[in-house]
Amino acid sequence: MTADPVISEQVPTSTQLPATVRASLSPSRAADFKTCPLLYRFRSIDRLPERPTVEQARGTLVHAVLERLFDLPPAGRTPEAAGDLVAPQWDRLVTEQPELAGLFADGDPAEFLRSAAPLLEGYFAVEDPRRLEPAEREALISAVVDDELLIRGYLDRLDVAPDGALRVVDYKTGGAPREAFEARALFQLKFYALVLWRTRGVVPRVLRLLYLKDAEVCDYAPDAEELVRFERTVVALWRAIEQATAARDFRPRPSRLCDWCSHQARCPSYGGTPPPFPEQPAAPDPLRDARSRPAQPGADE
Repeated sequence: MTADPVISEQVPTSTQLPATVRASLSPSRAADFKTCPLLYRFRSIDRLPERPTVEQARGTLVHAVLERLFDLPPAGRTPEAAGDLVAPQWDRLVTEQPELAGLFADGDPAEFLRSAAPLLEGYFAVEDPRRLEPAEREALISAVVDDELLIRGYLDRLDVAPDGALRVVDYKTGGAPREAFEARALFQLKFYALVLWRTRGVVPRVLRLLYLKDAEVCDYAPDAEELVRFERTVVALWRAIEQATAARDFRPRPSRLCDWCSHQARCPSYGGTPPPFPEQPAAPDPLRDARSRPAQPGADE
């Protein structure tokens, strides 16, 4: 094993973790490495800034509204109530993330706020929140695999049936997936399923993607054998990240997703030059990547 400090994210000392745990990985960053190793480097090692896009901001806003919707009593979870949450949730997000305000040159986000309405309509077309009582929302979940790797992330919603069956629900504000995007979305949900299985001993019965733009539902039923194979994939991915870090070799992997990349000017595939590999990596933030969302508009918001 390499001793290089830049391996996924180093894990702070914790009495709740085995002493052998030394790195962590989220589904977003794991998917980055699968998509393009150089993108992983730019985000996780160089920590290059990325200006938020309107599509990302809209996705964040709709997620916030749907999370807060379930704070209301069941009878009050109506389309009108969701619409009433849009403006105050945007105000809260801008307070927490001031860079979002810079998306609107004239300072008036009114049209942007109205653009959330069709996505919320799409949500109510596929679910009736008055009949649901989620067990967890925006929950940080984590598990240790291979004794050394902490895998963790924030899931949008977890439903628990009276018989204990689990349903993982993820909101997608982009359109229904094309093949490449669907694979990324299911990778994320299998990541959550693996964590839940390892920590609770229950394989989720359903992994559900709600595509709000097109009002479509995609359900997937994993099984234990599949999750065992997926765990091996995650561990192999982590070891590949270690090897790339030790060699300081993160190569670009051009694909259709390059159209949405913020780093084309630094990418050799577009005539750019990456910055020097950092000798002293940025101080790790164990929750930063767990909460981050994919950056491809129309794919995985």
